[in-house]
Amino acid sequence: MHQFNQSIRDQSIHLEEDKGLYLFSRVDACTELLSCIMLKQSNLVASKRLNLLKNTMVTVCRFVERDHDVQAQKFNQRFGLRLLSNLLIDLNRYCPVTNSNSSPPPSDPNTASATTNDNQQINEESEANLKLLLSFGEAIYELRPIRLPGFSFAWLELVSHRMFMPKLLFSSTNTDRRGWSQFHSLLIALFQFLEPYLRLAELNNPVRLLYRSTLKILLVLLHDFSEFLCDYHFSLCDVIPPSCIQMRNLILSAFPRHMRLPDPFTPHLKVDLLPEINTSPKIFSDYAASLISQNHQDGIKDHIDQYLKNRTPVLFLNELKNNLLNHDYKPSSQSSANDHVHMSCTRYNVTLINSLVLYVGVQAINQLQVPGGRAPIVNSPAMDIFQKLVMDLDPEGRYVFLNAIANQLRYPNNHTHYFSCVLLCLFAEVKLEHNEEEIKEQITRVLLDRLIVNRPHPWGLLITFIELVKNPRYNFWDLTSIHCSPEISRLFENIVKSTHIHAQ
Repeated sequence: MHQFNQSIRDQSIHLEEDKGLYLFSRVDACTELLSCIMLKQSNLVASKRLNLLKNTMVTVCRFVERDHDVQAQKFNQRFGLRLLSNLLIDLNRYCPVTNSNSSPPPSDPNTASATTNDNQQINEESEANLKLLLSFGEAIYELRPIRLPGFSFAWLELVSHRMFMPKLLFSSTNTDRRGWSQFHSLLIALFQFLEPYLRLAELNNPVRLLYRSTLKILLVLLHDFSEFLCDYHFSLCDVIPPSCIQMRNLILSAFPRHMRLPDPFTPHLKVDLLPEINTSPKIFSDYAASLISQNHQDGIKDHIDQYLKNRTPVLFLNELKNNLLNHDYKPSSQSSANDHVHMSCTRYNVTLINSLVLYVGVQAINQLQVPGGRAPIVNSPAMDIFQKLVMDLDPEGRYVFLNAIANQLRYPNNHTHYFSCVLLCLFAEVKLEHNEEEIKEQITRVLLDRLIVNRPHPWGLLITFIELVKNPRYNFWDLTSIHCSPEISRLFENIVKSTHIHAQ
């Protein structure tokens, strides 16, 4: 293996310059050799082929990391891209990942046994080939942009490669989500790298190009793999800065392919009578983890469960605001230039608030579904928590809290219906002593921020805004903030016209 490493460094991975053009003949020859050793031998045991691929990927990744560190600004990422993409193409050519679940059953009983054996062999081969693809993905994860910024564009091209992303996502089934889980990790790694730049709105040309490429990947996922965005919406939105409204809308607009969305502009649409409203959505993200593992000795999950059960202890609500503060926060006056990118931009723990909102909502929905558990949302323990937060939090924390609620306004399901009712209830019932319209203004702002950007808009967001505007109970058009200036008034009029809403 040492000689192989030296061969890659000294012979295979060197660029030949010819009139300013880079030639990759040695890279192609190297990958052809690796393919002959690992993939083209039909008599090679699957476990041995997997170990060879892992060792090869470790060697290649180490070389890319070393070259990235040594060359610094002179690092050429096209080199590693060529090598890894060639390996990826050969991997799919000689060890394709197939979906054997779609093969029809045999019609002839005499061939049933032989077909079963063939299907078993196909499943074993497909499983072995899937492990190879997952091993390749694990190696790609080690080259993520937050570790190797100079390899970002090549990394993104590998992640979105036609031989990788579709194969990985199509390989998952209802019982096997390894492909989805790995691509979810890669997507989170991409968002984590972009987050500081997007949060600070510092988009130079390379970062802007990465951002646009990310939007295109999300559009592909929205069109072809919408269930992936549906099932992982929580963790994906959790790492997206509040300012990236269109990116968040792309994720929240996803809905299952078998579902046909009702037209939200249908007159007298009864949302609570839709059959999909009684269905709970799938959520593969561990949204309760933050309630246990944050900077608390016992976490706040047990206290939440106890309060939702019997409204005790009473002091829980009074201490909740302090439990949601971000202990790593540094004011800008106390932070250095090196801390500026990595520090949080808010005094509140956004991840913890997002987890709290979804967890409390899920528990409340479960209580409502228990026979005899139907009770007004206003008088529920969950609503006590939401009302206490919206009243005690300052405008900064309240904005984070309301955004966490708006993140659950998606396609028709019982989560969308419940959180839409919660938001409308907060708008109608909760008032501050010093300013009765402050909460209403912030709720309007959260909804408006997500509506003024380009489409798509989440179905639940449209349903909530339409109900708020059309239902005279909420007196939306009586808000003084809407008529505070001609520009604001025209803005609301344009939104109403563009969304085909007729105000009453």
